Amino acid sequence: VQLQASGGGLVQAGESLRLSCVASGRTSFAYATAWFRQAPGKEREFVASIAWRGSPTYYAGSVRGRFTISRVNAKNTVYLQMNSLKPEDTAIYYCATSTSSPSEAADWGPGANWGQGTLVTVSS
Repeated sequence: VQLQASGGGLVQAGESLRLSCVASGRTSFAYATAWFRQAPGKEREFVASIAWRGSPTYYAGSVRGRFTISRVNAKNTVYLQMNSLKPEDTAIYYCATSTSSPSEAADWGPGANWGQGTLVTVSS
């Protein structure tokens, strides 16, 4: 499965962005999808995950209530709606898929399928 993340950009604090992660290739099996981010000089961190059927979903505490993850399997696409963005949300955002449970996404590593990132910059 190849993953392509898009939708990043430069916004001001308080504004919104929607990221997309499109899967191509062997997408016929069920998989969970997650978003991660890596800010400059920091380690990659888990943001949100979603099960194949669209629920359950899981969020990092820092984004809960502001970000929403969703998916449209007919389009092989997972979205991350990001509202009320803060400068500390600035990072490269990556999507990943795995046959592991979305509840374990924070522990996903090289065994997951990773896409290239999309840069989100939030100015104050």
